[in-house]
Amino acid sequence: MTTYMNTLVGQVTAVRPGLFSATLNEDTDGNLPRAMLNGERVPVGQPGSYLAITQKGIRVLAMVTEMVEQDIVEPSNNLPGRRNVKQRAIKLIPLGEINSGGTFENGVKSYPVAGAEVHAVSEDDIKSIFVKFRSHGYSLGTLSGHSSLDVCFDPATLFGRHFAILGQSGAGKSWAVANIIQRAVKVMPNAHIILLDLHGEYAWKDQEGKQHYAFDENVVRHIDARDLEMPYWLMTFSELVDLLIDRNDENASTQIAFLRDSVHDLRNKSNKELGISHLTVDSPVYFSLDALYGYFEEANKMTTNFGKEKGPLAGKFDQFLMRLQSRMNDVRYNFMLRPSHRTSSDSLGGLLRDFVGLGDPKRQITVIDISTVPFDVRPTVTSQIGRLAFEFNYWNPHYRDFPILLVCEEAHAYIPRDKDPRYEGTRQSMQRIAREGRKYGVGLAVVSQRPNELSETVLAQCNTFICLRLTNPDDQAYVRNLVPEAERDLIEVLSSLGRGEALAMGAAVPLPTRLQFNKPNPVPNSSDVDFYTQWVTGLKDLDVDDIVDRWRHQNRLKS
Repeated sequence: MTTYMNTLVGQVTAVRPGLFSATLNEDTDGNLPRAMLNGERVPVGQPGSYLAITQKGIRVLAMVTEMVEQDIVEPSNNLPGRRNVKQRAIKLIPLGEINSGGTFENGVKSYPVAGAEVHAVSEDDIKSIFVKFRSHGYSLGTLSGHSSLDVCFDPATLFGRHFAILGQSGAGKSWAVANIIQRAVKVMPNAHIILLDLHGEYAWKDQEGKQHYAFDENVVRHIDARDLEMPYWLMTFSELVDLLIDRNDENASTQIAFLRDSVHDLRNKSNKELGISHLTVDSPVYFSLDALYGYFEEANKMTTNFGKEKGPLAGKFDQFLMRLQSRMNDVRYNFMLRPSHRTSSDSLGGLLRDFVGLGDPKRQITVIDISTVPFDVRPTVTSQIGRLAFEFNYWNPHYRDFPILLVCEEAHAYIPRDKDPRYEGTRQSMQRIAREGRKYGVGLAVVSQRPNELSETVLAQCNTFICLRLTNPDDQAYVRNLVPEAERDLIEVLSSLGRGEALAMGAAVPLPTRLQFNKPNPVPNSSDVDFYTQWVTGLKDLDVDDIVDRWRHQNRLKS
């Protein structure tokens, strides 16, 4: 344990419950102090570094958030009058105390007063902070400024209480995601992780058609969202309404009422062999979409008085029938509305086995590739995925023994903060996981470059935040309001973080920690396009007909 005899670097000048101020000692040439720690002279006062405040048995660990230069007036040596001199001062956020046994404890029970000594912190002190979670062996990186010290997270809290990875484009989010998942399956071989891949970064084919993964091939399975087939009959009634009914239609309320009765009747008629007498309008059982169309068409043409008068619903379903016919004829919706495999209630078990990694072959990581799904269909697909993840463990009697993590890449693209009705189903699915998922062993990880555009309900339920570089003032302000008040000043650090460097805050780390993530191996397919190299030595011609063919077939990965 540090004796705090040769590590003095300054004195406290002001104390508030969540913020300390201190001045730094300087030599006669005005140089900042450098402390000898573990045989190395290290600079003191770097933002994000740790210092210890000691005073009569009190040992408070704090993080430097700001350094300023201030003017002070002092007597002039051997000369009359006084002189103005410069002095460096720092601001510190108290993080916790180091007790008499050398163990770090969150929170500050006894505050120092002005005049307390500020000391450089030894490696032993820093080790005492992270020893709490070291036994799990879940190390994700090294401490910034102390590359010899690894940073261990609490995996039970990280995955069980939801977390967010936030950072602007190019900050290293994909590397962080790959690293977190790679370490998870290595340390916890029975992990069950579902990853929504919007850009084909975690499973992709090269120009020769060879399949690549951001994970070991023995632990990952790649599924094209279209091949997975999440059929219409798995949708809840509200999801069917969002897909099939235009709420701005003057007959929308009539259409919704008739749709409810029709779907309920068709689910019961189509599944008599199941022996279930109480199927609801939301029960996950098969019914024919063509039969549903027939119900509406018949009601829309119905007449009374031997054909002399129109029926009460005649003409009210014109818009609905056109909308449904349009969806059924759109090949982009075939994997939902015209499934080739999921054509009976018995196929649900196979779908769920593939979904959670229990299919053939069994895998810990299921990468669901949404990059092949047209943009305007993604909200419906992601809504289904979120709901299936929750429903699976909600009805699983062994949910405590089979926890699931759902990782949502580019979450702002389908879980937006605004109330756009196109994303209502996805918002409800993901918000349900955020609010209730941990009770049933369903964890949620949201990854976004625009936290200001992401559902605040989802973010508010996250207990750990991994923040990479963020320079946008609106995003910084949004994140500042999400974290505990005592840690809000730390957000200023985000604009100065390097690639792959992050500030981790919340329940899964013992204290706010600035760390450098380990480089994942293998790395995801997320590198930026090298404009300079390609414009110097790149392609001079292209097969434009092939581009047109891919566009027409709506298939970016077509070989």
